Amino acid sequence: MAGRALLLAGPPGTGKTAIALAIAQELGNKVPFCPMVGSEVFSSEIKKTEVLMENFRRSIGLRIRETKEVYEGEVTELTPVETENPMGGYGKTISNVVIGLKTAKGTKQLKLDPSIFEALQKEKVEVGDVIYIEANSGAVKRQGRSDTFATEFDLETEEYVPLPKGDVHKKKEVIQDVTLHDLDVANARPQGGQDVLSMMGQLMKPKKTEITDKLRMEINKVVNKYIDQGIAELVPGVLFIDEIHMLDLETFTYLHKSLESPIAPIVIFATNRGRCVIRGTTDIVSPHGIPLDLLDRLLIIRTLPYHSSEMEQIIKLRAQTEGLQLEEPAFTGLSEIGSTSTLRYAVQLLTPAHQMAKVNGRTQISKEDIDDVHALFLDAKRSSKHLSEKNNKFMM
Repeated sequence: MAGRALLLAGPPGTGKTAIALAIAQELGNKVPFCPMVGSEVFSSEIKKTEVLMENFRRSIGLRIRETKEVYEGEVTELTPVETENPMGGYGKTISNVVIGLKTAKGTKQLKLDPSIFEALQKEKVEVGDVIYIEANSGAVKRQGRSDTFATEFDLETEEYVPLPKGDVHKKKEVIQDVTLHDLDVANARPQGGQDVLSMMGQLMKPKKTEITDKLRMEINKVVNKYIDQGIAELVPGVLFIDEIHMLDLETFTYLHKSLESPIAPIVIFATNRGRCVIRGTTDIVSPHGIPLDLLDRLLIIRTLPYHSSEMEQIIKLRAQTEGLQLEEPAFTGLSEIGSTSTLRYAVQLLTPAHQMAKVNGRTQISKEDIDDVHALFLDAKRSSKHLSEKNNKFMM
């Protein structure tokens, strides 16, 4: 999938960011979608190129399938067994924990390590909950409350799950969705000792740390090995960079390298600039403020201003979402205002027009309300005209 990139180019208010949000919605939560703005790369903590690479890695998912031995069922008994503290003293310690698990096929009683009891407490497991315990690692996962208790309360925030089928002890396929950035961060975090100095050192470290290319290459090797073995599959996501003209020449050069790397997401750029100077240079003018060699790799999609009829349709959807009632001439009036100014301005007039209708004792917004608020509030074009006419009244 490497090297796939799109550019959404069009005037402001033509729906570039809206298209990106629609793509994210359509892909769902299983496919990684990472939105960012061009100016985000300028950070005082880490390099520009590091911010870009971090977002590239956030946009690439890895679906890991593991077959694990688990104990799964509804908790019928949860009893910690206490003994005298072997270290002396007055307190008692938990030597083991007895858990009863029930499935549709049968029940089992387990005597487990005290560390499992701590995991059960963290997950807030009670009798009647459906849980599974991994046999090799001892990890506990609470899946929800058993649906046999669904009628216990009239109103409850709990998620009810059915009683598991099959035996208590079984092999289960566990699917985990992670991004390459998650793997980078997990492996980059230094594992210090338990002494006071190392703990203080971890607290004193800055929050953001740069992840080396060497570490990323090692992670890529492990990922490729998992993919070859069939344990994991790569899920290429989407990286959306808005206001791409805000990047400078250095970051554009780095984008080339990143786009051509073997593991890369689909990248969507958006810009509202025409011909302008590339940031980081003084005299290189290029379409959209992007170097020509990068433009050559992009599939460019033009976004055009909306027609009056399209604006009317969008305003109707917006009014419906906000629960506002408008008369038909009001919609026409707003779309006419939108075509002479911008759609954003027309949409922003909805709320003051609603307040104006309320003041006049009406529930529906009329054409008169739209005209009144349009006279009260200025759009960018009328504001600049007003400034040029009254220039001598303003401070220079």
